[in-house]
Amino acid sequence: MHESTTSDHRSVPPWPVVGALAQRELVRFVRQKNRVFGALGQPIIFWLLFGAGLGQNDLGYAHFFPGTLVMILLFTAIFATISIIEDRREGFLQGVLVAPIPRWTMVLGKVLGGAAIAMLQGIVFLVLGWLAGALGWYTVVSATPLAVFAAIVLMFVVSIALTALGFLIAWRMDSTQGFHAVMSVFLLPMWLLSGAFFPSDVGGWLGWIVRVNPLTYGVAGLRHYLQNGIVAAEAALPSPAVCWLVSLAFAGVMLAAAWRVAGTRSTGDLL
Repeated sequence: MHESTTSDHRSVPPWPVVGALAQRELVRFVRQKNRVFGALGQPIIFWLLFGAGLGQNDLGYAHFFPGTLVMILLFTAIFATISIIEDRREGFLQGVLVAPIPRWTMVLGKVLGGAAIAMLQGIVFLVLGWLAGALGWYTVVSATPLAVFAAIVLMFVVSIALTALGFLIAWRMDSTQGFHAVMSVFLLPMWLLSGAFFPSDVGGWLGWIVRVNPLTYGVAGLRHYLQNGIVAAEAALPSPAVCWLVSLAFAGVMLAAAWRVAGTRSTGDLL
């Protein structure tokens, strides 16, 4: 069901609705203490485990750090969209869908809220990586303040793209069990084949998959910005400009696809 273009839809300012929906996601997150605990605990656990396991090999830990950072963004952003299934069950989503607002406001509000939660965990892990270097344990963040700022902006773009991807998939789901099943099969290969685990210059058919995976360019961009002194070892990395272009295109395509699918009737909609 496509959004209406009547004057009633134009009478409601869209941006306050976007802000309210994004704020609702954050309020729900804060009120669920187990999610807050997981959001803070997961980066710390990864930091300690990777530090203990790879701390003796500075280059090894440095290689895995940007990939682990993207993994945190990936799983947090995707699973934040489980709230779409919960909102449908509770009737909140049906109320939003019949409200005199364009569909893109609902999509953007949900995506921004999920991306903000992903960024929270990502920034915690980034700060811990910087702290490890400041304490002289191992160096995983070697960048100027401007480069760190660029990395954070790139992280936000990647979070938007991944949350919109989660929205796109969750919209068609009727149960959280089905969502978890699809995500388990889809997410792990997407992360493994992003250059986070395998070398980015791997050959053969695997290399082609790595190159067409949009997440590859998010990982490569973070390596450029966070590891100035180490990135020379990764001669096959795409340039920062290419990383930005692909990441922005990925976010734009996912947002457009989420907007389009939100304008269609699903089996869970009581409309």
